[in-house]
Amino acid sequence: MKNREDENADENPRCASGKARLYIEESLAGAGAHLTLEKEQSHYLVNVLRMGEGAQVLLFNGRDGEWAARIAEAHKKNCVLELVERTREQEALPDIWLLFAPVKRARLDFIAQKATEMGAAVIQPVFTERTVVTRLKDERLQANAVEAAEQCGLVAVPEVREAEKLARLIAKWDEHAPGRLILFCDENEGPGATRAALERLASEGAKGAPLAVLIGPEGGFSPAERDMLRRRSDTLAISLGPRIMRADTAAIAALAVVGLMLGDW
Repeated sequence: MKNREDENADENPRCASGKARLYIEESLAGAGAHLTLEKEQSHYLVNVLRMGEGAQVLLFNGRDGEWAARIAEAHKKNCVLELVERTREQEALPDIWLLFAPVKRARLDFIAQKATEMGAAVIQPVFTERTVVTRLKDERLQANAVEAAEQCGLVAVPEVREAEKLARLIAKWDEHAPGRLILFCDENEGPGATRAALERLASEGAKGAPLAVLIGPEGGFSPAERDMLRRRSDTLAISLGPRIMRADTAAIAALAVVGLMLGDW
């Protein structure tokens, strides 16, 4: 992932209005409130975008909606912003979690970015028996999710959770996520039944209900994992069609199908 200081200003995250958008951790307390940006974000506005006092910026923190702010003090290390007005109310993400086996770095970045764009509320890496990548940086996943939210005009950022072994996560599922249906993408499942199964779920009131989409590694789930999942009453096996997909493609394809049939599309 490129650092912002390495990017051309014309390629930096912006919303449709052309104003820079930034995600911050601080509370957006209301019009007239002042906040001081961290060094990296101050450098980004002043050095990369070459913005000065009076310039307009859009801010969001995932809790207080989106706010317009103006640069009150344009310092390279601690830029001060003044909140002007709320431009959008806070919007909730669809209650869809993405559980996926980690892949190599560039494609892992892709999954975090595109899952954010697709509206996933939680991004949860899971280690399966055939997962090749066993080490990953949660902060990198979070940074990709934040950047995607900035670029796409979102006011919410998905929660990025620490990677966990699939068997352990499923063992505590009833306590961890009671009532949440797992849509298990199984390459052995025939493609013809998927649409009918999702339409049936929608007719039974599952549209908008808590869901988790589970994507396995490129080697597929092991027979033991497949059996463990199929034994559960809260797990539905679905297919992503007749073609074999890479794991990162499968994750986004699954979110698209579920978003259309059971989400907020």
